[in-house]
Amino acid sequence: MADDDSIRCDACPVLCYIRPGRTGACDRYANDNGQLIRIDPHVVLDRALSRGDLVVPFLDRNREWDGNIVSGPDTFVTAIGAGTTYPDYKPAPFIISSEVQGVDMVTVVTEGIFSYCGVKLKIDTDRYLGPETNLVRAQGEPVGHVTTSEYGSQMLSLGGVHHLTGGSKSEGRVTCEALLNLCNGKEVELTIDEGASVRVAAGKPPVVNGQREERMRVGCGSATIGIFAKQWQGHADEVIVVDDHITGVLTEHQAGRFLEMRPAGIRVRGRKSTPGRYFQVANPGLGWGGTDITDPLAIIRQIDPKVARPGLRLLMTSTTGEDAYYCTLDDDLKPVETEMPAAVRSVVDRIGENCEPSLCSILFVAGAGGSLRAGVTENPVLLTRSVAAGETRVTMGGAPAYHWPGGGITVMVDVTRMPRNSFGYVPTPAIVAPIEFSMPRTLYERLGGHADEIVSIGEMLRSMSAEARIENWAPSNPWPFKGE
Repeated sequence: MADDDSIRCDACPVLCYIRPGRTGACDRYANDNGQLIRIDPHVVLDRALSRGDLVVPFLDRNREWDGNIVSGPDTFVTAIGAGTTYPDYKPAPFIISSEVQGVDMVTVVTEGIFSYCGVKLKIDTDRYLGPETNLVRAQGEPVGHVTTSEYGSQMLSLGGVHHLTGGSKSEGRVTCEALLNLCNGKEVELTIDEGASVRVAAGKPPVVNGQREERMRVGCGSATIGIFAKQWQGHADEVIVVDDHITGVLTEHQAGRFLEMRPAGIRVRGRKSTPGRYFQVANPGLGWGGTDITDPLAIIRQIDPKVARPGLRLLMTSTTGEDAYYCTLDDDLKPVETEMPAAVRSVVDRIGENCEPSLCSILFVAGAGGSLRAGVTENPVLLTRSVAAGETRVTMGGAPAYHWPGGGITVMVDVTRMPRNSFGYVPTPAIVAPIEFSMPRTLYERLGGHADEIVSIGEMLRSMSAEARIENWAPSNPWPFKGE
């Protein structure tokens, strides 16, 4: 039961009673002398700052706003800090009009409450993290699973409605916390059943079992052979590039044959695919090329005395160049480790030079339904169709959002392209994320939008609170208004 001074917040289904001077369960709304206020600042992005133009802060209460401090065509009002549309019958918090190249544009701004959401986490590493489909855990709770690995990267799928609301209360709480931290750029420690422990943060190198990764492989073993074959010619008689996926053997490879290299007679373990390309030379692991190999000679199955010869020069390397071994064959055709010649070392170093930095990439994925669409238009399916047709542009905190084909509005965004601290949460549990819909005003009215709620950008800026903040527009992001 609420006391006399408490007010009820209707920004989400929790419906907190908030006492004076206190915040709700989400830490986003507070009771300020009987008024429900939004704690976080509302974020406005401006292109003039990015170009280095002089911009006077339009929120200076000691001077009268003259309407020209932040120019409409260069200003984009994000949904960060704008507030939510919940419950469904309410129009979006801000429906803003601005003139762009003579066209009256409308941007509908709201913070969505997403239960149907998660992140796709790309970890640039050859290190084996765990079997596909195995559970990924945070603080011991299941928060996702390992999915298919891609070229030089391991992929995790985290979150989703079943982890947020379909499990125990602890599972939902931990999942929500992990998603929030990842989306806001904070480091999260994850463990994988029957696999590794990994610390990840958007835009930073992963730490796998306590070891910070530095390089993303230049390619698979076969690709590495193809790229550097000519540079090895005359300096090594055989090169084996160890890789969990495709191990390459130079003299058998088409590249070696093209260079008319003499067969070396060194056979590796595994299943031969095409000449010079081998699958499953070892088990996945944290060793050479994402295998469990620490001694590269372990993958050699046979040295054919009819083909091999004493003095043969053999280089074995990983797909990042971090591991390398050079030897020659003695009179008994046994490998004897030898100092690596400078010419060979320079090519190994070049492999490393061609590796991109190892990073974690985090894409937030969410399905926009219910209150989001109703806050834009009284006939939500028209918005869905307009987004699918490319007529309405969707951004999240001003960053471009990829719209998945098929039904509904399922969007995906790179969190590193969004302003800092763009995400929040509610304890239902769900993630709160900004979303903006931009379109010509004529289209908005045709979609059955809440036309009576439209305000000009100048009027909106004049009414903004002193806690709002203005930030640079990220030049790498396309401007949301078409034609610019």
